[in-house]
Amino acid sequence: MAMWKRNVRWWFFAALVLTMSTGLAQQRVVNVICSVTQNWCEALGPAFKQATGIDVRIVSVSTNEALARLRAEQANPTFDVWFGGTGDPHYEAFKDAITEWYRVKAYNDLSPTMKAAIGTTYIPLYQGILGFGINPKVLQDRGAPIPRCWKDLANPAYRGLIQVSNPNTSGTAYTLIATLVQIFGEEEAFNLMRSYHRNVAEYTRSGVAPRIALGRGEIGIGIQFMHDLVEFKKQGFPIEIVAPCEGTGYEIGGLSLVRGAKNKANGQAFMDWAVSPAGQQVGFRAGIFSLPSNTKTPLIEGIPNPKDFKLINYDAKKYGDPDLRTRLITRWTREVFPLPRR
Repeated sequence: MAMWKRNVRWWFFAALVLTMSTGLAQQRVVNVICSVTQNWCEALGPAFKQATGIDVRIVSVSTNEALARLRAEQANPTFDVWFGGTGDPHYEAFKDAITEWYRVKAYNDLSPTMKAAIGTTYIPLYQGILGFGINPKVLQDRGAPIPRCWKDLANPAYRGLIQVSNPNTSGTAYTLIATLVQIFGEEEAFNLMRSYHRNVAEYTRSGVAPRIALGRGEIGIGIQFMHDLVEFKKQGFPIEIVAPCEGTGYEIGGLSLVRGAKNKANGQAFMDWAVSPAGQQVGFRAGIFSLPSNTKTPLIEGIPNPKDFKLINYDAKKYGDPDLRTRLITRWTREVFPLPRR
């Protein structure tokens, strides 16, 4: 009997140690769904582990795809943090209780303008300005002028020369729709999108994708955020950047804590680090030129300065509303996308 009791105690102790070990192992990881460029996503893990000793598991998808996945997993989330991507889906995720507000340690150091635009819904990570990427040689070879305004995109000279992303998968494309609606009103904005639709060579899944075709000379105009174009331009690609004359919108890239995260404490630690100057400089090392949200982050040359452009008063809260966002994307899908091109 004594031997049996000793064996029971031993097995109980072994099981306890195994359980504690498993728990500790689980506590040293954070699962991140990442909606910025691949190189930035890939740079996050090693840098965060070096700073904290915590492993990062990252899945890289476009903004709207990330929202769809988080929504599908809402009852049993596999991710702890959503990093990057346009703010509208982050705002929608918060309103639908897919994510929750977390006040990061450096919150007082973050841009007051960015914070004021979104309130206590998600954490501002960076700002990106919407514009045109231009390949001057391609346009010159086609005898097409350089576009200076949104309305210029309807010019038949650009037939097959424009690339832009699809709002069903890309937050960049939805920012474009919301920008045009705020500048021109909904009806005129949709008329404009129908007009330049004839000139679109391809609607890409990702908002950063047009720069690839632009750099290769496959298209002459790419509509996307300027900071993604700066990266390619600095790499030597023949790209020029234009800010539309009527004004342009912008994104406040998001950082959100997933509601019900299994590694919540590690997720919060990751968010604290991500908006610290050290965390935001990881983006610079990965070739990212968006304006970081932490006002104490030393800037690098080439970041588009909002003061240099005619920005609209982009209403992030209104156009982040799930009902309005769904309605505008659905309207685009029904009224613009099926139209013949070329």
